Amino acid sequence: MQHVRIAKYRLKSSTVDEVADAAKGGMLPVFQAQPGFISYGVADCGDGTLLSVSHWETHDEAEAAAAAASGWVAANLADKIELIENHTGDYAFLS
Repeated sequence: MQHVRIAKYRLKSSTVDEVADAAKGGMLPVFQAQPGFISYGVADCGDGTLLSVSHWETHDEAEAAAAAASGWVAANLADKIELIENHTGDYAFLS
């Protein structure tokens, strides 16, 4: 079973493309260095918000990813985005 961390952010002073590029160059390597990392992506919701979605081998690793993301965003994107929601969960079904 895979586990997921989903965070929703609101753009403050940036574009989705700028944030996605920063995440690809910065957040992705942070996640890749964490135990249990499977995958990561950023989705444009089209309304000034974006989703950060990462998959992990265990629920605890997904929870640890939330802490890692919080620190990285605070250090690198605090002026560009703000966290609206953060969720971790266990898939009931994944195909």
